[in-house]
Amino acid sequence: MTKLKLSFACWDYDRIRPLTDGTVQVKGIELNWLNMPVEEIFFRMMRHQEFDVAELSLSSYLIARDRGHPKFTAIPVFPSRSFRHSGIYIHANSGIRHPSDLRGKRIGLPEYQLTACLWIRGILKDEYGVAPTDVQWFTGGEETPGRIEKVALQLPPEIKIQPIGEKQTLNEMLENGEIDAMIAPRAPSSFMKGSPNVKRLFENYAEAEKAYYKKTGIFPIMHVIVIKDEILDRHPWVAMNLYQAFVEAKNIIYEGLKQVTALKVTLPWVMNEWERTVELMGEDYWPYGVDKNRKTLETAIRYSYEQGLISRRLDLEEIFAKSVMEQYTI
Repeated sequence: MTKLKLSFACWDYDRIRPLTDGTVQVKGIELNWLNMPVEEIFFRMMRHQEFDVAELSLSSYLIARDRGHPKFTAIPVFPSRSFRHSGIYIHANSGIRHPSDLRGKRIGLPEYQLTACLWIRGILKDEYGVAPTDVQWFTGGEETPGRIEKVALQLPPEIKIQPIGEKQTLNEMLENGEIDAMIAPRAPSSFMKGSPNVKRLFENYAEAEKAYYKKTGIFPIMHVIVIKDEILDRHPWVAMNLYQAFVEAKNIIYEGLKQVTALKVTLPWVMNEWERTVELMGEDYWPYGVDKNRKTLETAIRYSYEQGLISRRLDLEEIFAKSVMEQYTI
């Protein structure tokens, strides 16, 4: 039987590599993998729905489900997760020493809807009492002028947000002190080059992130895998077959980390880091599926609603393909 050919846009993560190099075969499906930066994938998928299967921002996906368009449905596969205390950058002379000092400040964001920004704003409110309404937000390109939101937002009026100038970048504004802080998934180039004007709010961010996990049990989800609804309407079996293949690919990576006899990864103490991660988070520290991620997903939905991105709190049962919400048993 001829396999169903599907385009698949996703960045090059180790956990999907067994799928893209052919080690893991998806039953009945031939994937045409398109490796590209996530910003490009998200923009093209949200604006034009160019791919059959794609990695997508969780925050943008929740907006799409809330509005009923674009028409695609997620499976509970999370190619990108990240703790985000490291993603808050401040101007050295801004007077910001503690998260609570962000109140009343000017904070830049590449896009208000970015999932990293969603999580950081939620953490700032839950853990430090700084609400999205407490600051002035500025949006625009981090390194290149002209960035816009992937979809138009309908935010409540109490959220104070404005775009930066058409020739400005957040990186330059932060370094020059035109904004007091910046929240972003990518470190600004001024920080990477060692500018004395730019530093992280949480300089010992790893310890802050571990303490957050110990307190909440949340490992923030950044991205999901979505499938165009027109594919699922014609071939409903695609959702489960893809989900099973992603799980198999991730498990291969787990096993490879457990059985290292020579360093595959170019880090001298990678085994020590793996052991410490398992001690803190358990052996399945990057779980797929709904049940193991229920609290994390429900928290993201709550943040999206509280921050004005979606109009109601979505149920998990309405955001994932129904066929992957239950498993068969023998």
